[in-house]
Amino acid sequence: MTTGTPPPSSPLRGTLLLARGRAEGLGLFRDTPEGFLASLAPLLAVPLAGAALLLFGGWVTQASALALLAATSQLAPPVLSHALARRWRRDSGWLRYATAFNWCQWAVLAVTLVLLAVLGAVTGATPAAVMASPVFAYGTGFYALWLHWLVARHGLGLGGWRAALLVLLVSLGTLMLLLGPLLAAAALNGPAGGGPNAAVVPP
Repeated sequence: MTTGTPPPSSPLRGTLLLARGRAEGLGLFRDTPEGFLASLAPLLAVPLAGAALLLFGGWVTQASALALLAATSQLAPPVLSHALARRWRRDSGWLRYATAFNWCQWAVLAVTLVLLAVLGAVTGATPAAVMASPVFAYGTGFYALWLHWLVARHGLGLGGWRAALLVLLVSLGTLMLLLGPLLAAAALNGPAGGGPNAAVVPP
């Protein structure tokens, strides 16, 4: 007698499928706390490593701001989406959705880098000029929102409009939570930024 077994976990392949709009990629993510934590760890480790380097260099304020921004940007989406999933009684699928969402951040980064390279090659503009262009901003922003919508719709079993509402609320909620650290960092650094050995000018 044979029993059905879930497909083996393959988050990289699942991410590649989702990045191309194929919802079956969701089945390749584990719906366990361990799977979610494994997907979250790299997203936190990279910016926190940068914060540690700043701290060792004496940039205490900048290191603290970067660490706080990293924690807020990566922890706010799962907290907000879980609250909505529970309210809509879709929390049974939340772990798989949240794990897939975390992995798909790397797909967004890859598409951002590709678009940056393509626009730079076509226009001959510098990377800074490309990143400041509306085409780059709208292109990367739309792709990130669309991918989140795809994961929310199929991962949580939501209708199209409700999935769009979740994406909107999670995005706006995360942005509002990020404004606090950003404003605090701007107030502490001042208009010139200030390095670790910045001179203090008396009034």
